[in-house]
Amino acid sequence: MFVIVIVMVDVWLPYGKTDVCVRVPARNLLGSIVPVQKSSVSDFKVEIERALKEPIGTGRLSEIAKPESKIVILVDDVTCRNPNEFMILAVLSELSIAGVKDENVTIIFDCNLYNNSKNVKPEDYAAVLGADVLKRVKIVNHDAKAKDLVYVGTTSSYDNKVFLNPIFAEADIKILLSDVNMHYYAGYSGGRKSVMSGVCGVETMRHNSVMMLNSNAKAGVLNGNSVHEDLTEVARLAKVTFIVNIVTNSKGELVKAFAGDLEAAFLEAVKLVDEIYKVTVDRRADIIVVSAGGYPVDVTLSQAYMAIDNVLDVVKRGGVIVLVAECPKGHGNQVFYDWMTRLTDLKSTEKEIKRNFAMGGHKAYYLLKVLQNHPIILVSSLPDYYATNVFKLKTARAVNDALTEAFKLVGSASRVWTIPAGSYILPEYKAPEEAKT
Repeated sequence: MFVIVIVMVDVWLPYGKTDVCVRVPARNLLGSIVPVQKSSVSDFKVEIERALKEPIGTGRLSEIAKPESKIVILVDDVTCRNPNEFMILAVLSELSIAGVKDENVTIIFDCNLYNNSKNVKPEDYAAVLGADVLKRVKIVNHDAKAKDLVYVGTTSSYDNKVFLNPIFAEADIKILLSDVNMHYYAGYSGGRKSVMSGVCGVETMRHNSVMMLNSNAKAGVLNGNSVHEDLTEVARLAKVTFIVNIVTNSKGELVKAFAGDLEAAFLEAVKLVDEIYKVTVDRRADIIVVSAGGYPVDVTLSQAYMAIDNVLDVVKRGGVIVLVAECPKGHGNQVFYDWMTRLTDLKSTEKEIKRNFAMGGHKAYYLLKVLQNHPIILVSSLPDYYATNVFKLKTARAVNDALTEAFKLVGSASRVWTIPAGSYILPEYKAPEEAKT
């Protein structure tokens, strides 16, 4: 009598602030697609100070600023895993060399349309900026729908009228702090994108976002990407003085900081992002088991969606995607929810984007587009009613139940990729002969 022993491989996937284990039969597992391992710097503060002393494409802030200069610093919201406190304190130290006093510095909190400024609480400031920063400088929220936004020009290539936060527009020195990683239609976050998401008016943001329908508007692409090109011109019209951008590894640890010119420093950061997060594979899978990457990128379904978009190149047409994302704050965007309930197909959603775009609606467009070719099984805390009836997803209580269901859908011999950091990585398929060239 023969006993068949199925060897299982355990793969741990981030889920909220913890991890869950998926057990994949070894005969089915193609492997786990992970970012290239880059060691972190030993000291955040020292690395950011180094970048400020060695700016790319421009002089030091201490050389550019004057004692009387009005300074504005734009920082990311709470969903971004940046060492903002270290970055701001280092920038303040650099400005003090030029004689700038703290009272001349204002921080604008990026509360774009996904994070209504009315919902930002004092503890959010403390979490992002640190207690010391709160005591030293003024903090304001940007309101993209405010009546006093300042018109600064129209982009030449895409006719986008640019309206800015008045405090930002009128500042002498404008500094952007952000991280750089993959973005599903801007190509990359960071650099020029901070202006659009952080201090522009709602109509400016909408005009730019409609360009996501462009075929080159996708993660990891800048050339020919109309979203990126318009973002860059918007940032030029905004007259950004200086940026500090960071690149982190998959654990959220700082690998390197980049400071200096709006475009030159950003492009250097992009090179490092590509080194870490663009990973080539020579097989496409029948099943992808992907984690958004845990907290904070899986706090809502809207936030976690990017993990789905990033892995599409390495799953076969008709293949199943299992998304592991806790979603403790639900769907995360009312427009996303409304469009999914009101617009039932991709064609009507695309028409709505062109006619009446609203931030959050693009998530409905992307999700419906993926669902045309791939069943998606969600493992989360989101109630089944919403996941299934509104967002058209299959659900499972646990990741191993989801994998079992995936095998039923595409066959027991199906091959599987696991991807623990889907929101950050960009796996790309190349045929074996193509990969050699």
